[in-house]
Amino acid sequence: MIDSHCHLNFHAFENDYDDVIKRAHESGVHTIINTGTQVSSSAWAVDLAEKYENLYAVIGIHPHHADKVETDWVEQLETLAQHPKVIGIGECGMDFYNYQSNGIVDPSLQKDIFIKQLELAYKLKLPLQIHSRNEEARKEVIKILKSHKHLLLDVPGMFHCMAGSKESLQEALDLGFYVGFDGNSMYEGLPPDEPLELKELVQYTPVDRIVIETDSPYLTPLPHRGKRNEPGNAIIVAQFVADIKKVSLEKLIEQTDKNVYNIFTKIKRKDKNYD
Repeated sequence: MIDSHCHLNFHAFENDYDDVIKRAHESGVHTIINTGTQVSSSAWAVDLAEKYENLYAVIGIHPHHADKVETDWVEQLETLAQHPKVIGIGECGMDFYNYQSNGIVDPSLQKDIFIKQLELAYKLKLPLQIHSRNEEARKEVIKILKSHKHLLLDVPGMFHCMAGSKESLQEALDLGFYVGFDGNSMYEGLPPDEPLELKELVQYTPVDRIVIETDSPYLTPLPHRGKRNEPGNAIIVAQFVADIKKVSLEKLIEQTDKNVYNIFTKIKRKDKNYD
């Protein structure tokens, strides 16, 4: 199966990423998408994709880093995007959650950086990985996407780590986006600053619009919560989603992998005929 969003390009994996990739393969995760959050981590994602056949890179600026970019950051991303294994732009969007380590970046700056990435993705004809933490931020993201529909591809991309209201979910689906679910879908109770339990959103989302992700090293699924997350745990998330959707694990993986291939058309397809 495919882990559609993780961060082996973060320092948490700098000493053992090779072992982590091997464990993922042994668990049945044959393809891993590493996502950048700034130019440096995006470059690292490209380096890993160069080194490993089953790794791909999504490059971009996380809203947390919207106030830390260099003046030529767009040009730097565009240069990185020339690598054939760069398959998307992200994770980009808006984030109004007040993290102790970062606070909230000026929303007007977040918006400017987000729109510039929409423009870059359209120019390069690459799909998006959207970050939208906090329901108010998600509403703003959707508002921006609606006002810039002319910049969206026929399959515009995916909302990473989907959360929020049923209404926001439906608006994302109506815009053509797929949605990613992670290990935190298994956690009990409401996510911080969100209106619905994630398992309810899983229930509401059609299987043909779901992708599975880990967001490693974060959002570790049960029963391993509290430990570093790894791409191999995508199987655990897939089983949880399959149980909610009342389909077999095999069918769930077949469909969600197909969905990833529909979004990221540059990925080399494995095994099955998904046409």
